[in-house]
Amino acid sequence: MSSVSIECVASEGCRIGESPVWDEREGALLYVDITGRKVCRWSPVTRQAQAIALDAPVSSVALRKSGDYVITLGTRFAVLKWKEELVTTITQVDKDKANTRFNDGKVDPAGRYFAGTMAEEIRPAVLERRQGSLYTLFPDLSVVKHFDQVDISNGLDWSLDHRTFFYIDSLSYSVDAFDYDLQTGKIGNRRSIYKLEKEESIPDGMCIDTEGKLWVACYDGGRVIRLDPETGKRLQTVKLPVDKTTSCCFGGKDYSEMFVTSASDGMDKEWLSRQPQAGGIFKITGLGVKGVPPYPFAG
Repeated sequence: MSSVSIECVASEGCRIGESPVWDEREGALLYVDITGRKVCRWSPVTRQAQAIALDAPVSSVALRKSGDYVITLGTRFAVLKWKEELVTTITQVDKDKANTRFNDGKVDPAGRYFAGTMAEEIRPAVLERRQGSLYTLFPDLSVVKHFDQVDISNGLDWSLDHRTFFYIDSLSYSVDAFDYDLQTGKIGNRRSIYKLEKEESIPDGMCIDTEGKLWVACYDGGRVIRLDPETGKRLQTVKLPVDKTTSCCFGGKDYSEMFVTSASDGMDKEWLSRQPQAGGIFKITGLGVKGVPPYPFAG
């Protein structure tokens, strides 16, 4: 096992950093700051992050096949043109609910954008329960709702054979699996494959590696954990110097580097003085595994 090293590469201090995605075309890392209302792009060459400010909480960003990006903004799916700093709404969900917003989202292997909603938080991880739903934006720009009664719709990814969809509703403290139909995008047969232990705290964002193992960022747990979805066993724990680790993805030239986002919302001065890198973006090297490149939205 090579030695694991952790470096804070962007220390601007997101309020809620989330949704890291490697953009191969730009050779850069995309991520969002949800309550900071911005989409960021960090370059390993300049070691600087550019940011585009938006008019609502922006909770996920994904690549688009035709160029530029798609985002979840408030309760809208939208297109973001980076150079023009232009946002165009595609469609809106949860029109019957005044108090929800999108949370995590990711594109499936067929180019559909999956994203779920949650109630606006009163304070971190405190909110009205079961207000969220899970949606898919199809390439023809139609939207399907899979289910509701969600607390905090969070991490999502697909197995390497594309037959299983993995999903986290954070306050269930569980990583779940569904049977997945790649042709239709339908999901079914939900089951729990891993229940988090107390010190792991709240499961948040998630990604998969080329060995088919899941990596889950543990909010308030200050770590990412590697799970075997077949056996339900935890294989590895990587601790970070901040408590509020929110999501993870693989990136870099050969997808052998892991990037982890974090948050600073809800931390008082004393806590922040102990964790000055809270809200930073971290790069982990030496894990000995690689990740799967992100799929672009086909619409």
